[in-house]
Amino acid sequence: MAEVEDKLKDYEIKREGEAEILMLKSNAVFFNPVQVHNRDMSIAVLRTFVTKRKEEHEALVNKRNKSHQKNKQGKSSIQNGEDASTSQLVEMDVSEKDLNKAEDEVDEASKEATKTPSWKVTRELKPPLVLEALAASGLRSLRYAREVDGLGKVVALDNDKASVEACKRNIKFNGASATSKVEAHLADARVYMLTHPKEFDVVDLDPYGSPSIFLDSAVQAVADGGLLMCTATDMAVLCGTNGEVCYSKYGSYPTKGKYCHEMALRILLASIESHANRYKRYIVPVLSVFMDFYVRVFVRVFTSASEIKNTPLKLSYIYQCVGCDSFHLQCLGRTVSKNNSVKHAPAIGPVVSQECNDCGKKFNVGGPIWSAPIHDQDWVVSTLTGVKSMKDRYPAYDKITSVLTTVSEELHDIPLFFSLHNIAGTVKCTSPSLVMFRSAVLNAGYRISSTHVNPLGVKSDAPWDVIWDIMRCWVKNHPIKEQPRDSPGTAILSKSPTLEANFSRAVAALSKAQAKKVKRFLPNPERHWGPKVRAGRKITSKHVSLLGPEAINGALNGAVSHEDGNGAAPDKPAPEPEGIKEDEPSTKRQKIIDDEQANEP
Repeated sequence: MAEVEDKLKDYEIKREGEAEILMLKSNAVFFNPVQVHNRDMSIAVLRTFVTKRKEEHEALVNKRNKSHQKNKQGKSSIQNGEDASTSQLVEMDVSEKDLNKAEDEVDEASKEATKTPSWKVTRELKPPLVLEALAASGLRSLRYAREVDGLGKVVALDNDKASVEACKRNIKFNGASATSKVEAHLADARVYMLTHPKEFDVVDLDPYGSPSIFLDSAVQAVADGGLLMCTATDMAVLCGTNGEVCYSKYGSYPTKGKYCHEMALRILLASIESHANRYKRYIVPVLSVFMDFYVRVFVRVFTSASEIKNTPLKLSYIYQCVGCDSFHLQCLGRTVSKNNSVKHAPAIGPVVSQECNDCGKKFNVGGPIWSAPIHDQDWVVSTLTGVKSMKDRYPAYDKITSVLTTVSEELHDIPLFFSLHNIAGTVKCTSPSLVMFRSAVLNAGYRISSTHVNPLGVKSDAPWDVIWDIMRCWVKNHPIKEQPRDSPGTAILSKSPTLEANFSRAVAALSKAQAKKVKRFLPNPERHWGPKVRAGRKITSKHVSLLGPEAINGALNGAVSHEDGNGAAPDKPAPEPEGIKEDEPSTKRQKIIDDEQANEP
């Protein structure tokens, strides 16, 4: 017993969900407890994928059975016909046997030619294979294996020797349920995925930073109809701080706006689609979310040379006005119908003039971004229902249900959004309540919804002239001080509204979640909730915003505990170092939530 305790003195046991891992007290292997939200959301979607996969397979089998029965009935009717000659019957019988023999040969050849557990070439549905390309401690793989029913093998990769050793140690620590399902390998994820094409039903990418270098090999490793889960944490790049870097990594140029986090999702989706198209493949997003400090997308990958012709219809450039908040999308392509055939052609543009029609300022151009829907509403509802039915099995239940609830209420066919406070700030007026503004849009005959990205974000199919007319009518009833003549707000308010806004309360002004007072935007659960220091990196005073003052004190004193190195909140906060003053990290976000709730009745 003493020997065991002596061996474990350098480790701490971390439990999340049904998995337990042994973590070194140093920062040798990366582990971020904050990513429990990410892992819980992934498990929820993976459970939905397993269910949907079974349903699709059963539907395919039923379709084949009906087709076979139909052919059999057709053969019987011909045999019983009075006008059918014996030679015709023999010929048809032979052709039927040849057809069945050819189908059997195709099935056997398909089984031998590929390792993929394809649903299209076999009647037997094999358990899905999962690949975690960047495993680190292996916690995610262990949770998949222990918590998601119906999974086959889970392969955990890492190119760091210490991480692979930690992963193998954790697999043994979790007993037979883990050792029978999870494998750990020391390998470069890019090379491994390239050498295992279409082998895995699920591929999970959660790198420290940008996933761009892994996308090309990842889209090749996913089986047809499989699921690719991808995280990007380089939000400064995706949101426009370094536009040229974003273009070099993802092939899109970002524009700055309140919608930047949703644009980050759409840039990532456009990049994945671009990589997939090179191999005659395309993606279908089922869920795309912005949470905490990263974006996470879940897409299915299919192969079809004809379907990739529609990709330009799913991509758009964005024109962002530099003066006001208005933006416009320019699709890359269009379809032309002629003589019962559909042809693809370049889009007709531009959709805007040189100067903004609302405020007279110039436009910045960004993109291309994914402008098709980023969610599958059926998947979202199914995932949310599944999470609610298994509440006790999700450590981050409150967070993921709040995100999924808001996503389920979004207008899925409206790309990007605008901020109510921002458009009020443009015309320098007090902001109308969210309920009043939504009522005005609904009363004008347009749709409107919230967005999971921003508590004050608004999605609507109303054109910008209608939005500004509503604000002009609002300013008439709530006069403002005179503004400089060259300001965007002055130019907007100088025009007379063509629409008379009706601010009377509309029935659908509140969503179902709002009406039931369901929490949709939660504050961070603890201080210093965010990305942590990369494994092996020396902790210095510049990391105070990530880890907190106590972690910095411990590092400088040479006594960094595992909790400090990974950013867990201390039970009793230590006094802050001299010269470092810090507010609660969730104060600003909490203020936004309070403002939103104050706008609701």
